[in-house]
Amino acid sequence: MATAASETTESPATLDLQLVDKTFKRLNKLYRLCTDPRLGLRNSPPNLPELVSNTSVMLMEIWDPYRNPDIRQPRGEEARYLRIHIRNLLDKTERALQLFKEGQDQIFDESSSCRSNLTKLTLLFSHMLWELKAMFPEGYFQGETYRLTKKEADEFWRKSFGIKCIVPWSSFEDQLRKVHALEKGMEAIALKSTIDLTCNNYVSVFEFDTFTRLFQPFKSLIKNWNQLAVTHPGYMAFLTYDQVTDRLENYLHKPGSYIFRLSCTRMGQWAIGHVTPEGDIVQTIPENTPLFQALIQGFNEGCYVYPDGEDVNPDLTSHREAAQRSKVKVTQEQYDQYNDIGSTFQLCKICSERDKDIRIEPCGHLMCQPCFSSWQHKSAGHTCPYCRCNILGKKSIHIEPYQPALQDEEDDEEEDHEDIESIVKQMEAMRTVQRSDQPRNTHRKDERRKEKRKVVL
Repeated sequence: MATAASETTESPATLDLQLVDKTFKRLNKLYRLCTDPRLGLRNSPPNLPELVSNTSVMLMEIWDPYRNPDIRQPRGEEARYLRIHIRNLLDKTERALQLFKEGQDQIFDESSSCRSNLTKLTLLFSHMLWELKAMFPEGYFQGETYRLTKKEADEFWRKSFGIKCIVPWSSFEDQLRKVHALEKGMEAIALKSTIDLTCNNYVSVFEFDTFTRLFQPFKSLIKNWNQLAVTHPGYMAFLTYDQVTDRLENYLHKPGSYIFRLSCTRMGQWAIGHVTPEGDIVQTIPENTPLFQALIQGFNEGCYVYPDGEDVNPDLTSHREAAQRSKVKVTQEQYDQYNDIGSTFQLCKICSERDKDIRIEPCGHLMCQPCFSSWQHKSAGHTCPYCRCNILGKKSIHIEPYQPALQDEEDDEEEDHEDIESIVKQMEAMRTVQRSDQPRNTHRKDERRKEKRKVVL
């Protein structure tokens, strides 16, 4: 047996190959155990024996060339990725073997916690294999040139990490906070459990690609994740095709019940299962469609009505409206003008509280939705509050603030037609109109203040 001192003199490649050989032995043992007929594993994805076999084959394809001393050894990102992957694979294989050892007869009981943990590990083996295929298409390392599907996500990764294909979670979290609001503590921990599909405290470019495809669009990534995964009762983590079927069988009496999960056969896509009016259970993958769109459409068709059997179905229409918004880019001239009067272009000039998100057609004046609704309610709202032009419609918009270092002079594809002097003159008048509907509330507040004074006295 080699001593610690002798191990330090060995080349990293030699130590890596020793780790690979150990992993092969453990995988072979796991394959023998998981092919025991008493397990009664269903022949549907993710199938553990098939995953273990395919992983062994791919490992051999990738690592065998490095056993020849005349062939270059893995270097740079390739070496770093392979070391992280093989150590994680060995760790998960050891955990699976431990379940068989400690669980004994419980491992054969589908309803046992031991069997449930084995299913979760099966999903991890599936994610690791998919990632390995993405990093080594046709057996050759492509991690440094991997491109994320969504342009904004790819730009974020390249700007933050360059050609790196895998980074520690702590580094990834620090960079993500620069572009998305993310609370420390439980929210960050929950996000890590969603992104880190292989559970190794690292984030690979493949894992981030999968996450951004699931929770697109990128500009509202964390908000989307919160609403679709954290708080939505229909989201199920670590469930397989068969487990979805088993769960929905509890709601055969309630057509329209549904749950959704990450597809384990098409990474980066969703699988939605629901109960039909005929009492059947159907699972589909809405390809190349954001989840919120699929859920809204399914709700309108009566398919996705009761998330996990619950009566209250979350309203996701705000996602659709946000995705359909036109962009309005602030020019330097507009930025300077509003700066001079101590305001910002994107702030609604009527309430001075919310950002503009509505454009009146055809005049093009902008305001926030609450102020637009209030104006229509109080003035029969047939004309624009700014120019008195007849309102023929409205359109949702999203304003991109002016950024001196990034703004392109040719990017002003949309213009705001507001006249600043006119706005300033009419702001107080509009506020007066809004306040005119609040005298009763104000009177009640005054009465409550008087009552409090009486109590104090």
